[in-house]
Amino acid sequence: MATPAGRPAAFFDLDKTIIARSSTLAFSKSLFAEGLLSRRAVLRSAYAQLVFSTGGADHDMLEKMRDEISAMVTGWDAVTVRQIVREALHDVIEPLVYSEALDLIEEHRESGHDVIIVSASGTEMVEPIAEMLGATHAIATRLEEIDGRYSGRVLHYSYGPNKVTAMRELAELEGYDLERSFGYSDSETDIPMLEAVGHPFAVNPDKGLRRRATEEGWPILTFERPTALRSRLVPESTTGKAMALGGIAASASLLALGITAAVRRRTSRPA
Repeated sequence: MATPAGRPAAFFDLDKTIIARSSTLAFSKSLFAEGLLSRRAVLRSAYAQLVFSTGGADHDMLEKMRDEISAMVTGWDAVTVRQIVREALHDVIEPLVYSEALDLIEEHRESGHDVIIVSASGTEMVEPIAEMLGATHAIATRLEEIDGRYSGRVLHYSYGPNKVTAMRELAELEGYDLERSFGYSDSETDIPMLEAVGHPFAVNPDKGLRRRATEEGWPILTFERPTALRSRLVPESTTGKAMALGGIAASASLLALGITAAVRRRTSRPA
């Protein structure tokens, strides 16, 4: 007897796919105001944002930035970081959300698909954003906490093939059929993520992803209209419960200040 097929899900990258810039770099002003970032670090993050927006970073730069940021946040109080992010969330992130992305998320939800945010940014940024968007799960980079402070050790680096590993683990847990699932991203670094699903979409693609999408015949979507999210807030999500089940919640990470900056180096509808 044939095994029943699993259900489809929708996997979304975050930066430049759902929102118009790097999620974690957007919080740098708030972190500076609270004394966690120095003026030099803010200038470095501004430079990283420039690299992010122009697609100029590469894998080596990503690794260097990851190490630098990991070292920088070592010793930070995790609760303080979470509070800063939560308090700044709507002012910092809400104006950056693409209206087209919200429409697409709503269509997937109406079709009965779970929505999963898959980002190289840290859990402190990604989880609240996923909750705000009504996503079911979030997959993000996590740093180790010891006695409430970041140790600097990376527990899960949600980048490239590591995203796919986490997606497969979640699919096994939740009963998703990746061949029937949808994937959305802007970055060449997420080609493994898009290859892992049956319905890949390139959103505002960088040069590398645009080339690959053209070769493979993947649909290319253009999102360009940030919207006032409060005017179209989605119902309360099940993010907390889902993350607890999936083992991808918790821990801390401002690692994304470097990760997303470098990772990014940086409309067709679902069936």
